[in-house]
Amino acid sequence: MARPFRAAFVGAAAVTVFGAVTGRDKLQWAAKPLLMPLLAADVVTNGSELDPVDRGVLLGALTAATVGDVLLIEPDNDRRLVAGATSFAVMQTGYSWLWFRRGGRPRAQVAAPRLAAWLGAGALLRFRAPTVAAPLTAYGATLGTAATLASDPGLAPGAKTIAGLNIPGRDPRSRLGLGATLFTLSDGLIVLRRIFAKSERSRRVTEGVILGTYAAAQYLLADPRAHR
Repeated sequence: MARPFRAAFVGAAAVTVFGAVTGRDKLQWAAKPLLMPLLAADVVTNGSELDPVDRGVLLGALTAATVGDVLLIEPDNDRRLVAGATSFAVMQTGYSWLWFRRGGRPRAQVAAPRLAAWLGAGALLRFRAPTVAAPLTAYGATLGTAATLASDPGLAPGAKTIAGLNIPGRDPRSRLGLGATLFTLSDGLIVLRRIFAKSERSRRVTEGVILGTYAAAQYLLADPRAHR
């Protein structure tokens, strides 16, 4: 079945990344706010088999992500960064609820590295960017929770696994762990960019990678077929 809204999402994501890397903010302002509404439109048109409550939570999560996307078009503004993190915390909470409801549970081998990464990022922020450390660390807790639940192999019991993680396959549920990993990578790079990227070029290139991994993550996580 053709899914034009997801195809349009890929196009909008490409324009968004190009705008970030080249410093063309007008392209970002035009394309980035379309990303989550396009995925939401796909949920509406292809999510008829979803439980109505689940569909509502998924659409609410994408709405919160839209607000965060707009705020983070200017990622070097700390006030917008914190507000954007708050919006994404709402989104991550919605995702966590969906995956917990579908049977996702924390597993030690999945949770341990994410806990270590969260503690390390929190310490780094505290010493290098104390003005945003507390809110970003709090957001990291919601990210880690969602990523841990999404990576539970129990969400796709028929999928192959390696080291307790699902290998992405034909079942959309098997791709949730990859999506969560990409989301974690994207948000981790936000911290590194905030602290270490000093030149204009390095900030643009890093922002492009952040947006590319973020878009790929949302493409996998917001697929309504993975929430049936």
